[in-house]
Amino acid sequence: MPTRGMLSFADACSSFDDSFFVLFGVPFDRTTTFRSGTRFAPTAVREASLNFEPDLHEHDIDLRDVPFHDMGDLHEEGEVDAMVRSIEEETKRLVAAGKFPVAVGGEHSISPPIVKAFGGGISVVIIDAHLDYNDEYQGLRNSHACAHKRIEDVVGEGNVFAFGVRSMSRDEHPEDALYADSYAVHEKGCKAVFEEMLSKLGYERIYLSLDIDGIDPAYAPGTGTPEPFGLTAFDVKYIINRLGDRLVGFDVVEVCPPCDNGNTSILAARFIREVVAVKWKSMKR
Repeated sequence: MPTRGMLSFADACSSFDDSFFVLFGVPFDRTTTFRSGTRFAPTAVREASLNFEPDLHEHDIDLRDVPFHDMGDLHEEGEVDAMVRSIEEETKRLVAAGKFPVAVGGEHSISPPIVKAFGGGISVVIIDAHLDYNDEYQGLRNSHACAHKRIEDVVGEGNVFAFGVRSMSRDEHPEDALYADSYAVHEKGCKAVFEEMLSKLGYERIYLSLDIDGIDPAYAPGTGTPEPFGLTAFDVKYIINRLGDRLVGFDVVEVCPPCDNGNTSILAARFIREVVAVKWKSMKR
């Protein structure tokens, strides 16, 4: 069960029973491989959310009018596989209650169990600098370097793609993965490449997983494994708005506050607000 802290995400004012959007933190980074510290992100992102006005004027949405609840952080299990099981169980509870889960990692290993909690019938879009298509990494199948592969295990081939990729190894067998690299995005434009990838997915309902390192470190320096030549914040905003009412859940992962100047946590908080506003606007229509 989640634990409540002193600080909630800004404007997440509703009770659990009255809410549609439910945010929870997963302060877990046991499999990180370069710079650790993503376990501090849920608190940092909540603090950053206090920076914003409640109103998102381009959407004509005031978040105080949205049924949005912050239920706190999940208890950190000591072992990776136990943490994965705990995330799946808690997300199943939210999905069964008809909630829209919004997860704040933590590392990318938190995403596959959230997707698994939906029980099928969804596609997944991953924004990520790394292909993360390893079957196992350093002896772990639930490593953050295996996130794409574990998600594909759940939703099936052709129902998940990674967008903005610019780092992979031959050992990952990239020829078997569905992805678009950031170089194609730079040459052809985000809209053209994303529309091409989106047309390949099999299911209408989509879960969006945002690894913050998918964005260029010029915009998001506070991450554990930064890679140059990435997406812009406006690219990600376009993707969120394009998916709109197709979204069923969202996570933002790999924000690393010890490596940040504050900008990355602010950007992550703003993307959470964007997802909530865009989905709520589509439901009001």
